[in-house]
Amino acid sequence: MPKHSRLALRNLLGGSALLLALAAAPVLADTVFTPTGNGFAGQVRAASAQQGSPIYPGSKATIAGQGLVPGQQITLMRGATVLNAAGPITVDADGKFSFEVDVDEEAAPGLQPVVVIAEKPAAASVVDLKVSPDVPVSGTDNFSVLSEKVTRGLYQVAYSPASNAVFVASAVGRPPVKESAVTRIDADTLKITAQVTPPEAPAPARSAEGGPQGGPPSAGPAGGQPDDGRPALFAVYGIGVDDANGNVWVTNSRQNTVAVYKQSDLSLVKQFEPGAVNHARDVLVDEANGRAYASATRTGNIEVFDTRTLEKLEPIVIRSAQRGGEFSAMALDVDPKDGRLVTVSMSTNEAALVDLASGEVKVFPLPGAKGASGVAYDPQDGLIFVVSQQTDNLLIVKADSGEVLHDVKTGAQPLNVAFEPVSRLAYVANRGSGTITVVDTAGKIVANLDAGNLPNQLRADGKGNVWAVNKSRGEDDPDGDRVWKITPVAH
Repeated sequence: MPKHSRLALRNLLGGSALLLALAAAPVLADTVFTPTGNGFAGQVRAASAQQGSPIYPGSKATIAGQGLVPGQQITLMRGATVLNAAGPITVDADGKFSFEVDVDEEAAPGLQPVVVIAEKPAAASVVDLKVSPDVPVSGTDNFSVLSEKVTRGLYQVAYSPASNAVFVASAVGRPPVKESAVTRIDADTLKITAQVTPPEAPAPARSAEGGPQGGPPSAGPAGGQPDDGRPALFAVYGIGVDDANGNVWVTNSRQNTVAVYKQSDLSLVKQFEPGAVNHARDVLVDEANGRAYASATRTGNIEVFDTRTLEKLEPIVIRSAQRGGEFSAMALDVDPKDGRLVTVSMSTNEAALVDLASGEVKVFPLPGAKGASGVAYDPQDGLIFVVSQQTDNLLIVKADSGEVLHDVKTGAQPLNVAFEPVSRLAYVANRGSGTITVVDTAGKIVANLDAGNLPNQLRADGKGNVWAVNKSRGEDDPDGDRVWKITPVAH
């Protein structure tokens, strides 16, 4: 490198940073503009060195790449600090590299940008290394927690006051899914009282890809199901109850549709054709108005159904307020009394408030959110609660103005949230950290409860209880595939 170039770099970066960079970077010829790859080839990801765990301060992370050019020389930088100070990393013959990074105790939670600099040929990219807040378990004495095993692959739960039963949707693995169930549980004993397997799905609808509930690739066991002769099913993921008509609604995310079952014996009432709801996630029933709402993920549509006639009606269409943005509807919450429905967009990090009487849709940004997926609504104070998987936080937002009142770090990868109106507490399912964080309307954490592995979703029953389900890390996981009943204890 020419002397004047080194001097310019020294003035720009500072002496110590320059020495580290020069030590790690490959020796160059007479120009800094070496042959390039005309773009970064391949993918680079950052994850915990302990598979399945979050990256916490004081832990280790692994930065790994694939699809790169064999022989490329890689330098990793966080700010002006070279992470591989001992020398460049060489991409192997398969186009891969892996490097372990120490995340110090003082590391700030958040998306830490790591610059990936390649030479031979030259290219650069940025990967986010997400450091999650390590929120300790607390407040357990203030809650009664009951839990029982259910079945494999739990996704969502809903409570029926009319039958005093809890209904759970479950599905195992990736397409073609061959194990799935709708399960009814006695709310007092937590014992299974009925269970049914969904019908076989038609062949063209068996292989829809993508995470069914908007979670990460770890949302289910890796890989597809083996060809063991069993049929692929209309697997169930989201679930909602309709006490007015004695039914249970479920979403068939893989087949882009929904279905209706009878609460009493779980017999199938109607299976809607594939394509009725694009990558259906949540389904909620508004009994007062005789409507079921299903979020069509990857679109701005909330599909609407008549719960009496089981006919599909005109959808609610939500358009992003971001220039060029596409709203992707995720979780839903509805207040039938005030006629309001809320949802969030994972793709644009916005919330939408729908006036069901007038059809007016108000969309506002969620500063501080990335990967927004869960939402709950408090009609008493007009508050919207939003959790975001990539920023590990709960936002408490004023519904009328969109103002963010509180930003609470709850744990790793919060996926869903429920607001319990009796105790006036929000419950957050932190899938990555295996906890349920309980937060009051002022943004104060009042408890952080151990919820086994991979808590996935939760719902309040209106009686002071919150029902939750979690997933397992394998067939023999004693802490997974459980239903939880959580109740505050008066002292």
